[in-house]
Amino acid sequence: MRYMEICCGSAADAFEAWAGGAPRVEFCSALEAGGLTPSPGAVLQTLGECPGMDVNVLIRPRKGDFVYSPREISVMEKDIAFFREAGVHGVVFGALTPEGDVDRETCARLLKAAKDGDNPLSCTFHRAFDVCREPFAALGDIVSLGFDTILTSGQASSAEAGISLLRDLIKAAAGRIVIMPGAGINPANISRIESLTGAREFHSSASLTEAPEPVITNPAVDFEENKPRRRTDRAIVAKLVGNQGDILSA
Repeated sequence: MRYMEICCGSAADAFEAWAGGAPRVEFCSALEAGGLTPSPGAVLQTLGECPGMDVNVLIRPRKGDFVYSPREISVMEKDIAFFREAGVHGVVFGALTPEGDVDRETCARLLKAAKDGDNPLSCTFHRAFDVCREPFAALGDIVSLGFDTILTSGQASSAEAGISLLRDLIKAAAGRIVIMPGAGINPANISRIESLTGAREFHSSASLTEAPEPVITNPAVDFEENKPRRRTDRAIVAKLVGNQGDILSA
């Protein structure tokens, strides 16, 4: 059976995912930068508003590469500790060496913060995987470290373009870890990706782009107040999930 994770950039997006029947969200901020660690308040709001839906939180302290300094790693550990205490289901992170291999030492530290003690968190290695120099070596490292899931486009511009590698990764994983296709997945292509890869879990923003209501601006500065914005849509979520019941209308 298909299992959907919806990528959300706000508490409003997460509520739309919940209303459309999503069993889980990946919560982040700054989607235009590939996702960054979100606001604690937004995550707490979602935990309170969306009962029964699992919330995974992206742990990424800045945009750019996935090679982190000691200070950044310390920040990531503290973020994991906060969200674990808040009651999230899981965390999503990844770290690489400058050569493009999995940074086993950093990942082990972050996994320890997430999993040691009571109430261990689910851990997903995010799309840093898609810039690893050798995907099957990276798969082996990630499995041996103890991650639960890998989010990947198959090292391509979209999951649809990466079908061949996704299929091979799922075969090589042999049930030891979940390979979750993500990037460009929508109601029009998910069945094809599902049938050709054998994947059972999928990641999508389930979003549409819309122009916001015009607001007063100052032409001397630009905060992109009136630029088109992407938002999660519950009807798209329902189509991806295969929800045959009623979509929440409120």
